[in-house]
Amino acid sequence: MTAISLGIHTSSHLQSKNLQPALPIVYTHLFRLDTLSMDENTSTRRGFYSAVINGLNGVIGAALAVISVPYLLFPKRHRTSAGWTVATDIAKLPASGSPAEVIFERVRKDSWRVSTEKASAWILKKSDQEVIAYAPSCTHLGCAYKWDESSKNFICPCHTSAFSVDGKVLTGPAPRQLDRYEVRVDNGKILLGEIKKA
Repeated sequence: MTAISLGIHTSSHLQSKNLQPALPIVYTHLFRLDTLSMDENTSTRRGFYSAVINGLNGVIGAALAVISVPYLLFPKRHRTSAGWTVATDIAKLPASGSPAEVIFERVRKDSWRVSTEKASAWILKKSDQEVIAYAPSCTHLGCAYKWDESSKNFICPCHTSAFSVDGKVLTGPAPRQLDRYEVRVDNGKILLGEIKKA
């Protein structure tokens, strides 16, 4: 009877003072400790992930800087040739005074990219040390022209422009004579450079 009265007295005493029983208080503290532990683990993971992401961003930024800074500080010409190109042997050209179409490969540099492309020229042999190399495009709209052996002229079939063997305009609508390559002869080899407008 005493124990029952004591239990009722304790409960009533706690209720009268608006206090909760001790057992739920212990559980509450344990729950809070677990929550704090989970928060610490989550915070640690977040910090690790943030460090990894920031590190990757730094590496990517450094790689982009290495590529872009030289390009911005030391810009190159958009498109250049790699010097003189061997087109053919001068001995292979006809000695009749008629030009020959020569197809050759030339190297092009586009910034840091190097490529090889096919090109052509109409080459006229003047002597064993002198040649003229015409660009293959009509000066009207850039069409390809041909040598007409019967008339001894260059003829553009698109708009009927005609050029003499020395590249001068015979009939329009071409506005100027044929453009020429820079050319030189070295040890029997014909070397071509850039195209110069007439």
